[in-house]
Parts: sequence; C-alpha cells; structure tokens
Amino acid sequence: MWKNLFSLRKRDNYVALVSGKTVTLRTLTPQDAQEVTALVTRNKYYWSQHEPLHNEQYYLYDTQYRKIVESMHLMRANREFTFGIFENNSERLIGQISLFSIKRMPYSSGFVGYSIDEAYAGKGYASEALQLVKKFAFQTVKLHRLEAYVSPKNTGSIRVLEKARFVREGLLRKLLFINGVWEDHYLYSYLQED
Repeated sequence: MWKNLFSLRKRDNYVALVSGKTVTLRTLTPQDAQEVTALVTRNKYYWSQHEPLHNEQYYLYDTQYRKIVESMHLMRANREFTFGIFENNSERLIGQISLFSIKRMPYSSGFVGYSIDEAYAGKGYASEALQLVKKFAFQTVKLHRLEAYVSPKNTGSIRVLEKARFVREGLLRKLLFINGVWEDHYLYSYLQED
C-alpha cells in the first residue's frame, strides 16, 4: 500500500521523503523557498481563518528561506520535520505538514500541524499526508504519542483528524491569540498502540 515509505538521503541536505498514492512528502530545502513563498502568499487570507494573520514580512522570500534553513537545523537534531506536500501527478507544492516540538523520553511525543492550498482543500490530500506522517512518526522517529490542536470552528481539519483516528481529549480554553481574539482549541491525540 505504501511505496517507498521512507528514505533519508544525507548527501541531499538530510532530505526525508515519504510517498503515498496521491501525494509525496519531502522535507523542504532552500531550493523550495520561492514555491513556499507563493503557497503562503496565495493562501494568506484562507489560512488566516484558523491561524494568525502574519505581518507582511512573513510573506517574503527571505523570511520563508530563513524558516526553511531553521527547519533543516531542527531536523538534523531530530526535533522537527517540515514537509512540503507535493501532488504526485503534477509535483506541485499543495501544502505543508510538520511533525514538531518533538520530545524524547519520558514523553516520546510530538505535535502535527498541516495546511493545504485552498484549491486542493476537501479532496483527501490532507488525510493522506497525515497518514504518512503518522507512519513516519511511529516507524522512523519512534514516537509514542502524536498531538494536534484544532479550532472547534475548523470542521475540515477536525474531519481529517478524526478520519485518522485521532481522539479528542479535551478543550483548551483560550489557547491561541488569533487575529485579536483568544481562541479555544481542541486537543487531539493518537498513540502508537492506537
């Protein structure tokens, strides 16, 4: 079912690659900065429905380049893996998914977060990307627990998490300050034995 589930090529700047049926996840490199800049700019207002609207600097090439370089350093330390979600047919960057805030024992956990281009939302790409990251987190990174925050208003993302069998553990009151308002978020989790 999963072809080339994981490969790590140290000679290519520690690139992690996870392939599925319709998408391939590849850790971002500085060569992706222009495409990432276009993605975040194109989805600026769409994504800001459920996450903070960033200042104008965030949407510039230099900022996205620096974020990618920082994520590569965190990947080398096994603390974060930031993947571009690439559609297999077109090889177009259609989103991002990250495994971040990785903690080792006694926690052995990490958070997952994702964003899909508005033009590709609701077509199953986020669901497949999340399944691939789950397998990567448990089989390769050897974590015990994955967690995700999601706004109660973000019904699409809730569907993605629940389809992936994440369990809602509770409501975190006024967790994130988003566009001038403190917003509640659900905490979802998935355990290795789930």
